Amino acid sequence: MSDKTPQKPEILTFGCRLNRYESEVMGQYADGLGDVVVVNTCAVTAEAERQARQAIRRLNRQDDQKRIVVTGCAAQLNPQKWSELPGVVQVLGNEDKLQAENWTNEAIASGHQVSDIMSVKQTAAQVVTEFTGRTRAFVQVQQGCDHRCTFCVIPFGRGPSRSVTISGVIDQARALVEKDYKEVVLTGVDIASWKSDQDDQLALGDLCKAVLKTVPGLQRLRLSSIDPIGFDETLWELLATEPRLMPHLHLSVQAGSDMILKRMKRRHLTADVDQLVQKLRSVRPDIGLSVDIIAGFPTEDDGYFQETYDFLKAQAFPYLHVFPYSERKDTPAAQMPAVAVTVRKERAAKLRELGVHSSTIFHESLIGKEVHILMETPDRGHSEQFAFATLQGELATPGEIISAHVISGNSDGIIVERR
Repeated sequence: MSDKTPQKPEILTFGCRLNRYESEVMGQYADGLGDVVVVNTCAVTAEAERQARQAIRRLNRQDDQKRIVVTGCAAQLNPQKWSELPGVVQVLGNEDKLQAENWTNEAIASGHQVSDIMSVKQTAAQVVTEFTGRTRAFVQVQQGCDHRCTFCVIPFGRGPSRSVTISGVIDQARALVEKDYKEVVLTGVDIASWKSDQDDQLALGDLCKAVLKTVPGLQRLRLSSIDPIGFDETLWELLATEPRLMPHLHLSVQAGSDMILKRMKRRHLTADVDQLVQKLRSVRPDIGLSVDIIAGFPTEDDGYFQETYDFLKAQAFPYLHVFPYSERKDTPAAQMPAVAVTVRKERAAKLRELGVHSSTIFHESLIGKEVHILMETPDRGHSEQFAFATLQGELATPGEIISAHVISGNSDGIIVERR
């Protein structure tokens, strides 16, 4: 007897945590469309787009009967290009992909649907209660971006900044705790710009405080990438006093040279980051800090690169996420004098090598300390500081938080034993 029950669609996700969250939303809406493959694209770099195109061609070669739906930022920015790839039956815009009515056979057969993302003024809460294969859950609190960094196309793929209501975020967090998730990550395009729809004096810290107060069963709250100037007084208060707010932050720094930061049109300088880091390490001495860095931005000569290298070395960030600069069409940076691609890659490699050294020092500093690991497999997980941990001895249950003693550390993470 054959099983004719439609299967869940396959979803390939490229890019950020918000994309991963939205893939779960789409998977929930598209349940039952078994012959559909969804490709959720990213537009941050040319490499991300190349990988998505390769994946689409590979999917079509493997099974040309599969219906391929393409969505995400790259699709939003250039729907015509993606519609021409083999096997693609529909291109969905970033706003359209989050509408349940667009995930029916009839809707998919109706053709491409890409709304004007710049005209969208609100974003609704999406209650997702299952994150496939993950012990950590994500909650969207914000969408879009009002800033115009010279290298970035994401504001045009995501639209203007708009926030989920406090009640909407709380509902999401509460539903996840009821499903036994121990850790929730607040995510968005620019979470530091979150604002209440009822009181514009309330900021991200107030949202965090409300979630922690009204969802007492939530054991760990974590923030995704945040702008270095996005810290409000309530957030500082929570970092200093609330153990359920995890001591780990991912900072969107991008460069360690003031001139390059100005040419990027960032809203901070190196002194701002230095002051921020000193204060963070003062209020949470155990904090783990990760940063995004672009290597080989246009006009970055040897001197400017050395400034970035020296700055990162002095700050000793444990986790460096380094990207060679990638031209994005129609951005101001793409019109600036370019650095040779080979030089970009060489500089990225040098910064990553520095990152390995900083990671080693940070992980070794945890030796002898007690940490609490959210287990993702029976023997691996992440600490509060987001240090990757390998458990020796007795195995654990995925999704469990265990107390452990750090016995060694290296560039890859920490080795722990149960307390």
